[in-house]
Amino acid sequence: MSTSVKRILSHGGLVRTIGMFAVSILVALLLHASDLTFEQMISASIFTLIIMATLLFWEFRLAIAFMGIGLLMMLDVMSLGSLILGSKLDVILFLVGMMIIVGVLKDLGLFTWIILTIISAKRMTANLFVAIACVLGAIMACMVDEVTSIVFIATLIFQVCDTLKLKPVSFIIMAVMATNIGSVGTMLGNPVGILIGQNAQPPLSFGDFMHWSFPLMVVEFTATYFLLLWIFRKELAEMDVKLQERRAMGLALGPIVKVPYGKSLFILGLLVLFLALHSSMERWLGIQPNTMLIMTPMILSGALMIWRRDKARKYIEHDVEWWTLMFFMMLFAVAGTLEHTGVTIAMAQGFASTFGESPVILTPIILVLSAIGSAFVDNIVFVAAFIPVVNQFGQTPLLWALLHGACLGGNITMIGSTANIVAMGMMEKRYRTGVNFFAWLKTGLMVGGLSCLVAWGGIVLLSPYMPTREQRLRAVGLPVIPVSVGEQAGQSDTGH
Repeated sequence: MSTSVKRILSHGGLVRTIGMFAVSILVALLLHASDLTFEQMISASIFTLIIMATLLFWEFRLAIAFMGIGLLMMLDVMSLGSLILGSKLDVILFLVGMMIIVGVLKDLGLFTWIILTIISAKRMTANLFVAIACVLGAIMACMVDEVTSIVFIATLIFQVCDTLKLKPVSFIIMAVMATNIGSVGTMLGNPVGILIGQNAQPPLSFGDFMHWSFPLMVVEFTATYFLLLWIFRKELAEMDVKLQERRAMGLALGPIVKVPYGKSLFILGLLVLFLALHSSMERWLGIQPNTMLIMTPMILSGALMIWRRDKARKYIEHDVEWWTLMFFMMLFAVAGTLEHTGVTIAMAQGFASTFGESPVILTPIILVLSAIGSAFVDNIVFVAAFIPVVNQFGQTPLLWALLHGACLGGNITMIGSTANIVAMGMMEKRYRTGVNFFAWLKTGLMVGGLSCLVAWGGIVLLSPYMPTREQRLRAVGLPVIPVSVGEQAGQSDTGH
């Protein structure tokens, strides 16, 4: 019997399995009592089962998602067509293209050049180093993604801390939290950005993110940065002492070598330029919104694989995270079933009857719910389930509240985002030491609370100036059919 099977059949595994099925059955019974249809009850209970199983048996998440899809199709709740439609192939192709481009940029030495440029600075101070690490982490997250960003920022921190004989834990925490905040600035920073942007009704463009989310991210980052300086003031003072000793001996922070970077900077600039102009190009070409956004990484990655044909297979096989992407596809498909069967409309109706439809009331509720949910469950899981509900209200501020809550909530716990897990894994592998869950939580609650508070205030202040759903539909030439949450719920009930 394999170790994995033994783990599931162990006492702890059996308890978690029983609890998982108990929660799923409870959801089904509650929905049955709410007079929902059989399809709605089954889709919601199986989605709950997949979420619980993913949380309790993380290493089996893809297998669990596969079995959930099969069960939905066997019960005739999901068709082959809805599986293909719900798997969000556009989002997956965008992520594949971006992963290939990042792989090429790594090969061309872009990130190595950035690290060497920083450690060659002669007048480095602790505050300057932390500022560079945090700002660079946030900007790189905006331009590529949070995981790539934290991998290279962590490498920089390890280099400097090893040279100065300092413990890297505090500096890694600061960099990770800055990176998570930076990931909310553009559509590229976090998979939930492209997921929300592409599945908003109508879709949000790269320009929308730069116009509304990026400035808000800058304010959140600034407030959090000064809070982190205060929290880790003792560690910064210790680094200053070590840096002064290093300068007194006339030594740099690491080996200095020349790395060619021109080609990689050109590729990165080309990518950002086309992504920034995608909305204008789509209007000029008369194609659907966000078509150029999705196709730009694919076309560019294809051209790069032709140029570097000897490494093309390596980029596909090693730089693309197929395991994660397959899990995303299955998760999106299951979440799409909730929308297809009308569960999300019922959930939106419940929200509206409890809290009303005012964005002033709903914004903090969605912000807090998404932050708390993302602190303990992968934010992709939460957003995939919740974005159809938010779409039912047709209010632009709620989309930004969902985005910021899902990304900022990742700072609350050490398992709250992929960047956190990657950074902790790198540190444990290198130093055989980790971070205590509650030690992280103490800082995470302060950082998460402050950044979410800033996000709430910013969204409320900007809400009167944000375009309505009808204005966004007219801007992209789509028909406007205003339907309230209550009317949609009534249509859904009639349809089933």
